[in-house]
Amino acid sequence: MTACPGLRPLEPRQLAYMEGFKDGETALESGDVLIDQGEQSHRLYTVIEGVLIRYRTLDDGRRQIVSFMFPGDLAGLQGAFDEPASHSVEALTEARLCRFKRHDFVELIATHPRLGYDMTWLAAKEETALEEHIVALGQRSARERVAYLAVWLLDRALATGIAARDNVLHLSIKQSQVADMLGLSLVHTNRTMRQLEREGLVVWKSREICVPDMDAACEVAQFSGQGTSLRPFI
Repeated sequence: MTACPGLRPLEPRQLAYMEGFKDGETALESGDVLIDQGEQSHRLYTVIEGVLIRYRTLDDGRRQIVSFMFPGDLAGLQGAFDEPASHSVEALTEARLCRFKRHDFVELIATHPRLGYDMTWLAAKEETALEEHIVALGQRSARERVAYLAVWLLDRALATGIAARDNVLHLSIKQSQVADMLGLSLVHTNRTMRQLEREGLVVWKSREICVPDMDAACEVAQFSGQGTSLRPFI
C-alpha cells in the first residue's frame, strides 16, 4: 500500500500488517459497479485512486445519489457487519481500490485497535457529510444546493490531492447526476448552474468544476469545510 496525498499515512507497524491483511486490489473503469444494492458484499474496500458515487435506486428506477467517494473513503462497510448493501457503488472515473475480506474485520479490530478507531472516525465523518446532505435537501435553496455541492467536491478533492490549488477540479459529472444528488429537476439544475456562473461563483462545465471565489461560494452555500484533521488511509 502506498501513501495517498493529503491522507495520514500508516505507521510502519500498521503498514506491514495491512500489506498482509489486504486481499489485493480492484481496478474499475468509469461506469463499473463495485457494489450492487441488495447484494451481500464479501469485501471491504478503501479507495486509493479515483472518485466513485454511492446511490440508492427505487423500485421504479429513480435514483438518489447519496455521496461521492474520494481516496481514503471506505466502501462495503455494511458487508463487514453481515448486512446486505443498502446502496450501490459505481466508479465515476477510473478508480483503484484496496480490498479486504470481510470476515477478517474482527481480527483487524482486535489486533490493531487504532485502525479500528480510524475506521470508526471515517464512519463518523461520513455521517456528518450525510447530515449536511440532508440539510441541503431539506432547507437549502436550489442555488445554495448547487453551490454547496461544488464547494464540497472541491474541498474533498483539494484535501486528497485530486484538485490543484487553482480551485479547479477536473471531474466529469453530468447534470443528471447533479440533479440526482440534489433532488432537483434537470431543467432546474441547468438554470441554477447558469445563474451561479453569471454571478461568478461556480463555473460548472462537462468535465470541469471551477470555483473562482471559494470564500464567496462557501458563504452562499453556508459551508465551513471539512476541518483540518488529516483523514486516515487504511
